[in-house]
Amino acid sequence: MDLHHWLGSAADEIGRWQREFGAFEQHPALTVPEEDFSQAFAELAERLRANYPFFHPRYAAQMLKPPHPAAVVGYVAAMLINPNNHALDGGPATAQMEREVIAALASMFGYAQHLGHLTTSGTMANLEALFVSRETHPGRGVAYSQDAHYTHGRMCHLLGMPSFPVAADGAGRMDLDALEALLRTGQVGTVVMTAGTTGLGALDPIDQALELRERYGVRIHVDAAYGGFFSLIADDSADGVTAAPFRAVASCDSVVVDPHKHGLQPYGCGAVLFKDPAVGRFYKHDSPYTYFTSDQLHLGEISLECSRAGASAAALWLTFRLLPLTPDGLGAVLRPGRRAALRWAGLLADSAALMPYQPPELDIVTYLPRARRLSEIDALSVRMMEAGMSAVPSQAVFLATYGVSASALAARGHRIMADVETGRILRSVLMKPESEAWVEILHAEVEKLAAAG
Repeated sequence: MDLHHWLGSAADEIGRWQREFGAFEQHPALTVPEEDFSQAFAELAERLRANYPFFHPRYAAQMLKPPHPAAVVGYVAAMLINPNNHALDGGPATAQMEREVIAALASMFGYAQHLGHLTTSGTMANLEALFVSRETHPGRGVAYSQDAHYTHGRMCHLLGMPSFPVAADGAGRMDLDALEALLRTGQVGTVVMTAGTTGLGALDPIDQALELRERYGVRIHVDAAYGGFFSLIADDSADGVTAAPFRAVASCDSVVVDPHKHGLQPYGCGAVLFKDPAVGRFYKHDSPYTYFTSDQLHLGEISLECSRAGASAAALWLTFRLLPLTPDGLGAVLRPGRRAALRWAGLLADSAALMPYQPPELDIVTYLPRARRLSEIDALSVRMMEAGMSAVPSQAVFLATYGVSASALAARGHRIMADVETGRILRSVLMKPESEAWVEILHAEVEKLAAAG
């Protein structure tokens, strides 16, 4: 796909549409000299070089990668119009696109009916889900795994709700025995189950938690911001992921997913979906100068956010047109990363210098240098990360660290001398499909870093 060509086509098409309304003179206050623009753009381009190469397989650190060209073109085309999807008169075309992509996401998760919309982030999406939880279960709190994203604790604080971190097991999943002990107290109204923790990519046992919902009358909200799109390859196959937790989402009360992660979208694009459309009553409000062009439900009437970029909906809509939510569509983009994670885990298990922290459930690999003491592992991990980042571009490798406790290492069978309580190990996210062809290279480079100390 020739990105330059299609970006030019986007500008041309929007220009033709604009000319249908007649010519007018741009106000001189908006005009800047070409030379000034050239100099400013040159400075921008130079400053952008300070970024890490998120686009390259050598970058295997955080959950970052460039959007798909289709998303870029869709976003730019709509951005030239700059619609606001809060109200239908602010973005009639992109609001309809948003409804269509939300319906596609709902179908992916198995929701026969739904209420939902796009958000600017997974954080905002989770905030909305917890807001509804507060309204349906007033005075009761929220339980989530201690390995869940920190946003849940923050949002509970913001909403004035009690929050209860629950112990994780030796694979980073919520411990259901610990959860049930908490539920017996009657203090919890909502349980957040995570489909792909952002640290380890662990899958909470959502399917098993459904029984507890019936027993204790709680809501179950699924934070699938990171792992949600793995539903497309949740088939228990050799290069897929375990199916049961993802199939169980269809029976849960709400779910969040971030298209700006595995959905190939630019930041920020999150989504929240509720199984019961009746929860829309908690959003009820009026805006006398906004909701006036249609009797249909405006997206702003079912969201906490007000102004939202219609360009995000256009970008996602165009991406789904080309890479639909099927195993052979977007699912085919996820499988290479999954295979890369499995392959790297195997290489790490056979390495004399490195070892896997735990088997990957999605496409996140965690590992550590072989050393006797946790303090040594911590120091080595940091030195390896820094050395990899500081190498010349053609030899650089970008890693991240992950904080672990001595008890977490022991729970996974690592016999490490716990001379300190916590330390850092290494973590790599293989969310680019190109990672599959580079995994042996990455492993070899990391082994060199380990040998160099």
